[in-house]
Amino acid sequence: MTVARLLLALDRSTEDRLLPDIVQYGHAVLARVSGAGELLAALDRTEADVALVSAGRATLSAAVVRACDEHGVRVIALAVTDQDRRNAAGLGLLDVIDATSDWAGIEAVIEAGVVIPLRVTERASSLAAPARGTVIAVWGPSGAPGRTTLAINVAAEIAAAGHTVALVDVDSYGGGVAPALGMLDESPGFAAACRLAGTGSLTRPELERIAQRYTSPRGAFWVLTGIGRPSRWPELSGERVSKTIEVVRNWVDYVVLDTGFSLESDEEISSDLFAPRRNAATLTALRSADHVVACGLADPVGLARFLRSWAELAEAVSTDRVSVVMNRVRPSAVGIDANRQVIAALRRFGGIHAPFLVPHDQAGADAAVLTGRTLRDAAPKSPARTGILRLVQREILPEPVAARSRGVRRMPWRRRAPAV
Repeated sequence: MTVARLLLALDRSTEDRLLPDIVQYGHAVLARVSGAGELLAALDRTEADVALVSAGRATLSAAVVRACDEHGVRVIALAVTDQDRRNAAGLGLLDVIDATSDWAGIEAVIEAGVVIPLRVTERASSLAAPARGTVIAVWGPSGAPGRTTLAINVAAEIAAAGHTVALVDVDSYGGGVAPALGMLDESPGFAAACRLAGTGSLTRPELERIAQRYTSPRGAFWVLTGIGRPSRWPELSGERVSKTIEVVRNWVDYVVLDTGFSLESDEEISSDLFAPRRNAATLTALRSADHVVACGLADPVGLARFLRSWAELAEAVSTDRVSVVMNRVRPSAVGIDANRQVIAALRRFGGIHAPFLVPHDQAGADAAVLTGRTLRDAAPKSPARTGILRLVQREILPEPVAARSRGVRRMPWRRRAPAV
C-alpha cells in the first residue's frame, strides 16, 4: 500500500467524511485548506505528494494546476457537478473523481500512480495553436464482430495511460456506444456536432456542452453518442463528418471512432452528385484516421465475413496503418489450439500477419454490459481486457522514450511496465 503525504482542499462535509479513512490507510495530512489562495500558500511550505481538491473554480484554477506541476504534486479533483467536471477538463486534469466516491475509489487512483503528462494550462483560457490529436478508427464487417466493445475499451485504456480521449460513435446504421455505457442518447452528441460543424460553429465549449463524460477513477473520457434511429443517417454527411473530426482532434490527445460496417461506394454512381450517401460517415472516418483497427469474429462465419471485406478495406485505406484484431477466440468455435488456427487462416486467405487475438470472456463482457462500464472498471482481470491492452500498448500508444521527450513527470511511487 502506498503511503502518501496529502494536501486537502475540500468542502468541509467531504473532508469530514474522508478523514477517518485517510487516517486508517496511514496517509499523512500535511494541511487542510480552503480555496485556491490557501492551497497555493500550502504548496510553498510543505512537501506533499498529492493534493485532493474540490473541482470547482473557487479551488481548482490554472494557477493551482501550474503550481502543483512546479512542485511535483499530483492533483486529484473531486467533482460534484458537471460544471466542476468541465472546469477540471478545461485545465487538462486527468484524475477527476465523483465527490460522493468512498475512499477505496480514491485510494485506487493514488495506488495506480499513472504517468501524468505535463499539463498545458494555457488550455484554460485559449485554444490558440492546439496540439493535433491522433485519430483511431475501429471498423469491422457485418455480423456484430465487436466493433463497439473494442472501441470503448481502446478509449478506456488510452485514457488510463494518462491521455485525454474522445470516443465518437460514427455508425450511420445506429449507435451502440450510448447503451453499452448506460448513457442517454435522446440527443445524439455526434449528430449535434455535425450540425454545428456544418455551420462553422463547432467549438471546444460546444463540444463540452454536447458531449457526455464517462467517469472512472482511472480512464475517464468524453463521449459523443451516435444516432439512435437509423433514419437520421442523412445528418452525417461526409463533409460534416470530416469537419467534426478535425475539430475534435484539436480538442483531445486521442479520438477513437466507432464506425459502421458497410464500405460500399457504388451509390456514388447516382446522377445526383450532391445527394447524401449513407456510408459516407464510415468512409470519411476511415480516411481521416491515422490508424485503423479492423476487427472480426474468430469463428468460421466471422472469419469468412472478415476476409471477404478485407479487400474492400484495402481499397479504402492503406493497410500499412491497419491493425487486425480477432475477437472471441475460443476452441469451441475453431477447434484445438484456437490461436494457431485463426492466425493460419488469416495468413493463408488474407495475407494477414501478426493479428491481435482477444480471448472469449463472456463473464467479463456480461459484467461490463450489465453495469454500463468498461472492462477495465467492471472486470479488470478479464483476459479480453488483457488482449485489448496489449493492442493499445503495442500499436497505438507511443514508446515511453517518446513520452519522456515530451516532458512526462513521474511521482516517486510510480512504476510503469516495460514496453513490449
